[in-house]
Amino acid sequence: MEKILKKNIYGICTGILILLSGLAHANGLNTLFDQVEKLRIERQGYVLGAILNQEQMKTAAANSVDAASNDTFKFKDDNVHVVAQKTSNRVLVIYEIFEDATQQKIQDLIGDLYMNFDEPTILAHDKVVYWAYGEKKKITAAEFDTARQNKKIPGIIATIKFISDINIMEKVKDVATGQAYYIISSDPLLEFFQK
Repeated sequence: MEKILKKNIYGICTGILILLSGLAHANGLNTLFDQVEKLRIERQGYVLGAILNQEQMKTAAANSVDAASNDTFKFKDDNVHVVAQKTSNRVLVIYEIFEDATQQKIQDLIGDLYMNFDEPTILAHDKVVYWAYGEKKKITAAEFDTARQNKKIPGIIATIKFISDINIMEKVKDVATGQAYYIISSDPLLEFFQK
């Protein structure tokens, strides 16, 4: 009888720990969503971390695309792709892909991103532009360089990455086209969905 009672108590305690762990996970996820949303990283009306509004939910229902995870759904609004969490309808990823883009088109896209997000945090190889955000604001290039020199990478909770197959600014000899895309996401948020 005592063994059965101990076994039942152990089972109840294990169940409570699993429940509390699930609640802590959910609270941590909600806190992270809130932090990311406060940064107001927005593209085409979609805000990273924010709950989709009714009009956006209608667009999602009418333009569904297969999602990579059972916990998410994906849709397309014109050329903008959005991935959101199923249970909360909060935005996890926003991206656009541009096929056969000319250098001028790529420069126009970069100009538009500069206008929306200001100076980038990192420019690399004339093909990659990167904006990084900490908990409260965008990390400037100077702040990032200082942190890197001090071997202290700042806590990044959201990024905008623009990647191009062809040079963005350096003059291309021939009229070249390539693929370019930007992706707005939060690695810490995405890690919750990989667990």
